[in-house]
Amino acid sequence: MPVILIKQDGPILRITLNQPERGNAVSDEMVADLTRIIEGAEKTSNVVVLRGAGADFCVGRAMMGAAPKNDPDAYERRAFSDVVFNCYGAMRDAKVPIIAVVQGRALGFGCAIAAACDITLASDAAVFQVPEMAHNILPTMVMSSFIDRLPRKAISYLVYSTAEITPERALSFGIVSEVVPAAKLDAAVETLCAAILKAPLPAIYGVKEYVKSAPDMAVYGAVEFARNLHATVNSSGEMRRKH
Repeated sequence: MPVILIKQDGPILRITLNQPERGNAVSDEMVADLTRIIEGAEKTSNVVVLRGAGADFCVGRAMMGAAPKNDPDAYERRAFSDVVFNCYGAMRDAKVPIIAVVQGRALGFGCAIAAACDITLASDAAVFQVPEMAHNILPTMVMSSFIDRLPRKAISYLVYSTAEITPERALSFGIVSEVVPAAKLDAAVETLCAAILKAPLPAIYGVKEYVKSAPDMAVYGAVEFARNLHATVNSSGEMRRKH
């Protein structure tokens, strides 16, 4: 059985972490495969839906805290971690939006990718945690996924306390976009996908491009970027056909 399931559902690419017996804990190979899949998503899809099989979304890395062999130096250690940083980067850089669907535990890496996705829908039974500090791991990998999503006090609280938080608190922190009753989670995903897919592809691309860069710009630059992107995208033939 594949450890990552991929289903092309028209313009929707559905990705499922498929290790339910271990809470969808990921190996480095799974993370690399997930990165590759996301990097290629725009070739076939207008939106990506990422979820976990079974009761949990993702409880983190299968070998969290395991060091590479042979006591590596700093650059070798950095390469050991790059597989995770590359995954977060692929989520930010994807041209199409990625929706995370969190139905249970989202811990460590799972919490990080829930935050890194463009939109995150969470069940009211979901649980979020960054447990690394309790395992003597500096959690800067996870923190890097939060840096453009969460306020600094929320980041500090999550990593220092190692507390499990509710989906409602995850919503207030910026990890989650919306909390949905568990029984209605699948319906909420389909409603959101349908809403996104009503828009022409240039508009879908344009929203992702603007949200990716504009919040880090000075106000004047963000406004000018909006002005130019608005003119460019709305002049495309596909946008005009929609109207």
